[in-house]
Amino acid sequence: MRKGFLAVGTVGLLALGSLTACGDESGGDQAGSDVTPKIGVILPDSKSSARWEGADRKFLQAAFDAAGVEYDIQNAQGDKTAFQTIADQMITSGVTALMIVNLDSGTGKAVLDKAKSQGVATIDYDRLTLGGSAEYYVSFDNEAVGNLQGEGLAKCLTDQKAEKPVVAYLNGSPTDNNATLFKNGYDSVLKPKFDANEYVKGPDQSVPDWDNAQAATIFEQMLTQTGGKIDGVLAANDGLGNAAISVLKKNRLNGKVPVTGQDATPQGLQNILAGDQCMTVYKAIKKEADAAAELAIALAKGERKETGQTVKDPEGGRDVPSVLLTPQAIYKENVKDVIADGFVTKEEVCTGNFAALCTEAGIS
Repeated sequence: MRKGFLAVGTVGLLALGSLTACGDESGGDQAGSDVTPKIGVILPDSKSSARWEGADRKFLQAAFDAAGVEYDIQNAQGDKTAFQTIADQMITSGVTALMIVNLDSGTGKAVLDKAKSQGVATIDYDRLTLGGSAEYYVSFDNEAVGNLQGEGLAKCLTDQKAEKPVVAYLNGSPTDNNATLFKNGYDSVLKPKFDANEYVKGPDQSVPDWDNAQAATIFEQMLTQTGGKIDGVLAANDGLGNAAISVLKKNRLNGKVPVTGQDATPQGLQNILAGDQCMTVYKAIKKEADAAAELAIALAKGERKETGQTVKDPEGGRDVPSVLLTPQAIYKENVKDVIADGFVTKEEVCTGNFAALCTEAGIS
């Protein structure tokens, strides 16, 4: 990832909205035509994270509805063949811009290249397709996400006065470039502690397809392998974190072993309120969806916008015009910020036994 760029916050998004469009440089043939703008979006699944259907879909729909453009949002449900079939159908149906969240870079590249050959403009949403050809990449600063996770785990271990804690990694999918970036981020915090012999490096495994069931199995094996001696878990998202917590509960270790997360899901926030999860990383998905929708709408009309940022594609060697947003660390004391921002509702989080915990955390 190219260093030195500024992560875009709210001000950056407002600036993006005021930028002027310029001539199409993508090689697509939609610019200047009378083709009706139509946007296709392919989401990856609904199993790895609740965000895709619970947040991204609704925010993208709202942005497209507000702009009055035709759109088609579909979910590949983790199936690479279905992903390509959906893309083919969208291209055939006449989409003029295609936004994808790839399942892996190989499948994503094939879809992007085919779209480009048909004159359809493209955007990588949330995940960069390595070696791909998308006109834009819209995401969060994913190394910063990992950095917050590493700092969060270190903070929680310090709060527990842990001495030479054994730290296990539950990394995201090895086919997801974001997972690599997250790991770069948390390694930058934790590796110096391993090198200084302050922490002990425990098991370190990636979870195929971000699959939570596999994560539970993997973590159970980790716990067995270490004789139950794991003192902290760097889990790359809330789903993986909850998988680890489910195993810790079976071993009566929940609340004693800090676990990280990401995505600020209702379940993740409940785990934090209950003291079973150390922290999560909140990514304001509405801002990401709005930024991507604005670029997609412009592309669908044969226009381009300047973002003022680029990210280096390490495989293709391209500097991809990008919008990167700033993530936020969430602990028990600021769970209320996620609800106040409208990302999740009080009703989703403060159910049953969590109602009293919400009151204690200042959620009203």
